[in-house]
Amino acid sequence: MNNKIQVEKSGHVTIITINRPEVRNALDRESMTALTEQIRLFEKDDNARVAILTGAGGHFCSGADLKELATGVKYDAWAGQDGLLARPAKKPVIAAIEGFICAGGLGVALWCDLRVAGDSASFAVLSRRWGVPMSDGTTVRLARTVGQGFALDMLLSARIVTAQEALQAGLVTRLAPTDQALEKALEIANQMAEFPQVAMLSDRRSMYDQEGLSMTEALIQETAYAEEAKNVEAVPGAKRFAAGEGRHGEVG
Repeated sequence: MNNKIQVEKSGHVTIITINRPEVRNALDRESMTALTEQIRLFEKDDNARVAILTGAGGHFCSGADLKELATGVKYDAWAGQDGLLARPAKKPVIAAIEGFICAGGLGVALWCDLRVAGDSASFAVLSRRWGVPMSDGTTVRLARTVGQGFALDMLLSARIVTAQEALQAGLVTRLAPTDQALEKALEIANQMAEFPQVAMLSDRRSMYDQEGLSMTEALIQETAYAEEAKNVEAVPGAKRFAAGEGRHGEVG
């Protein structure tokens, strides 16, 4: 395995770390390829239910490695249309964000299902200064996540957005104290890993796949996706609830 991407497993949770702190975890071609390989291994691992994607050295990801780009090497957008992973992962991925997150790194975080940030994290599209266009799905996923107005402000002005602003805009799912984003993400991931998985994954799939469908089409699709969970998990789960399990916020 490439040392630029490190992997740790904790129960049903896989922690994937971009390990290039000397360049604020910018992604070069080698690290992008290795990151894709680890995401695919996570998808194939039946014991792994949730992944956490984070960065080493107090930063998440500063996007494409511009020094490599300056040599003429083509940047393959990791989470864009022609990227290595344009689609969402088959199972949930949480971004644990500290420090600086910029440009394509923002796109990588938006590719994740949830984003947990340390309260001193900052978000920006500073590549605007160098004439480097956005990739990794940033222009698409950012607008769909926070709305076009806020997204355009980030994309056109290159202003730096604080973690508190990001939370208010919906760019960040939850905040944690500085240097505790990974700890908070792990707490959330462990909770998700204990839920009945068929229903959770079918609900997630329905939410992603309803994009572009009419209300009627989306509801028909939701019903179809829910069928397996109804047959496998719903009745046993209801019986556990009736027997007194899973009350007061506990997982049944």
